[in-house]
Amino acid sequence: MSEHEERPTRQRATLTDISSRAWEHPADRGALVALRQLKGFDFVLRKLSGMINERAFRLQFLGSAIRVDERQFPTVHRLYTEAGTTLDVRQLPELYITNSPVWNAVTIGMDRPFIVVNSAVLQGLDEEELRFILGHELGHAQSGHALYQSLLFWLMRLTGALNWMPIGALGLRAIIAALHEWSRKAELSGDRAGLLAVQDPAVALRVQMKLASGGQLAELDTTAFLAQGTEYESAGDLRDSVLKLLLLEAQSHPLAVIRAHELRRWVDEGEYTQIVSGTYPKRHDDATASMSQEAKNAAKSYSDAFARSQDPLAKLLRDLGDGLGGVRDWVSSKFPPR
Repeated sequence: MSEHEERPTRQRATLTDISSRAWEHPADRGALVALRQLKGFDFVLRKLSGMINERAFRLQFLGSAIRVDERQFPTVHRLYTEAGTTLDVRQLPELYITNSPVWNAVTIGMDRPFIVVNSAVLQGLDEEELRFILGHELGHAQSGHALYQSLLFWLMRLTGALNWMPIGALGLRAIIAALHEWSRKAELSGDRAGLLAVQDPAVALRVQMKLASGGQLAELDTTAFLAQGTEYESAGDLRDSVLKLLLLEAQSHPLAVIRAHELRRWVDEGEYTQIVSGTYPKRHDDATASMSQEAKNAAKSYSDAFARSQDPLAKLLRDLGDGLGGVRDWVSSKFPPR
């Protein structure tokens, strides 16, 4: 692993009995709570695993990649174990390192999720940054994201088979677009889990900067990078707003500058500090989580994002809403109800 730096040992809060709900984005959490309470849904999805051939995936990595343990990639194993301890993961998924120049890591599997990290990530990140990546993937595993990502994968395959049926394909495309939106929010959840594992916002920001640049951190400026996120959200006209919607439609991950922007907002709003201070939802309360409350939280999240957005389309819609409200008030004053 390159870029290993000698860093003083840091004390991190162990988040005992932490529920994945603590780091899940409200839109992600609302969908997960609903799916978890839909009796039989997980069973049906797991039956589909034969179509996705989870066993073949596992055998492929067992035969072609390196399984991390105390003897193979021992530094990675130590960081992985420490991240698992911080997030109170009681059974660590198998972890594999595979030879690839692509900066990526993924959590795969339905019944027994396992994590795969590409070698490019090891070569480009220091130990603390790698801890963030491992925490991110552990967050996916603990939230059960792999199960629902498999549904997205399966539906995308099914879309190809139904392309000859315009109505059927359009219906599936709508479902897939919704799942892609959920997947993007799930990545924000993973980033939050990564931050809780490393407990250093500066490290989390460096990871996003490296992912965006291919590792050229010495050439980057933190303030300018964060400013890109603000500019992306607010710059341009209505044409840019529509283009951004089209660009995101088939994206399973948020754009790098937006991920950094969202994580910084989560820290600034104080929820991260509350969690590391010991105030967070507990795992033993998961079974009684309120689906209706999580749905309200998800709706509020979207409403708040819309209210603060500087995107031209969002501002136009807000102005139209204000204008319609003014017209409604004027009509009410001139023609009061009798």
